[in-house]
Amino acid sequence: MPVENGDTAGQRGQQVNVEVSGTPRLRGMGDPRLRDTTAPDGSRTEVMAAGWESGPALGDEDGTPGGAPQRAGQQEEALMTELSELVQKVVKSSSWWERHGVDISILACSFLLLPAGFLCLRSAQTIPFLAGVLTLGVVHHTLTVKGSHLASHNALTESKSWGKVWAIFFIELCSAFTVEQATYNHVKIHHGYTNVIGLGDSSTWKLPFLNRYVYMFIAPLAVPILTPLVALDLLRNVEWKAALRTLCCMFLGFYCHYWLLLHVSGFQSPWSALLCMLLTRSLLAHPYIHVNIFQHIGLPMFAADRKPKRIHLMSLGVLNLPRNALLDWSFGHSLISCHVEHHLFPSLSDNMCLKIKPIVSQYLKQKKLPYNEDSYSSRLWLFLQRYEELMVHAPPITELVGIQ
Repeated sequence: MPVENGDTAGQRGQQVNVEVSGTPRLRGMGDPRLRDTTAPDGSRTEVMAAGWESGPALGDEDGTPGGAPQRAGQQEEALMTELSELVQKVVKSSSWWERHGVDISILACSFLLLPAGFLCLRSAQTIPFLAGVLTLGVVHHTLTVKGSHLASHNALTESKSWGKVWAIFFIELCSAFTVEQATYNHVKIHHGYTNVIGLGDSSTWKLPFLNRYVYMFIAPLAVPILTPLVALDLLRNVEWKAALRTLCCMFLGFYCHYWLLLHVSGFQSPWSALLCMLLTRSLLAHPYIHVNIFQHIGLPMFAADRKPKRIHLMSLGVLNLPRNALLDWSFGHSLISCHVEHHLFPSLSDNMCLKIKPIVSQYLKQKKLPYNEDSYSSRLWLFLQRYEELMVHAPPITELVGIQ
């Protein structure tokens, strides 16, 4: 698996044809056009990303005079155009069930499992009680991770109005986060500037003051507590109407969960109900954290003014994990085995990402572009071995040399 310093010993995966600089550069020293601009919600922020669906982001231009870089850029754009046409043919020939119905059905089934989960918690016997915890934990992550992710990309419906409704429901009511900040940080920044230092480099997931074992195995248990706290802090950056809506949705989501535990599951004390809430909401927090760092950190990083075109940026800086029944259901294919496809075509649903996977993988390999894949255990071992380098120190910037 390619990493910034070019060391591939003991790692599995595709080899990336780039030469990497061994000298770290200062973070945030990218294109000055990206600094000191205003976010869509009116808040001040350090950068403002160009829309990822409308064309190449800032920094795609090569400032070097001469025709060779321009021709290379045109060839790269032609590759992306050709791949997009192949994918578009598949999308157009797919039914509504394939485009949206499969994923909506998974979310609907999760809702239908909620009564069974709460009722199982009434049992004094160990096995039914644990079954209830497992059911509610899987349902929670399906709604908050898969549902929120699809809603943030408007991949659940082709209607923008309904897309906004689903985004508020899954992101604010179920996940206790604010739609505006979630969409801006994930869609505009992370997708618009994937693996670009200071922008979409997944640095928000780094906690350098924690050691490797605490971060990888203990800290994820705090995700249900930290998520609403971070959301409350980000409310300073949104309009008061959006902040009020978010607060109401967050309170409603938490209170409904708490009320059901008391009145349906039969918990006798508030503290036991709150403890059960923490247990179910952190059930899959470990793979949630791991997946978010495994698929980008440790891969090539770029400066904002020296990054490759979109098809190279996504093929170099994104990695697919193997299929896993539990994580495919709870997180969705686009976050697990089809993450490369998702970053190339982020508006597609999980099921469509899975459907176009053979086309994308075959095309990238045919054009001798990287198609990164690695196992969960291999990435876990890599991060445990090189935690200081990958998660504490600033990553080096990849030099764009030898990209075929």
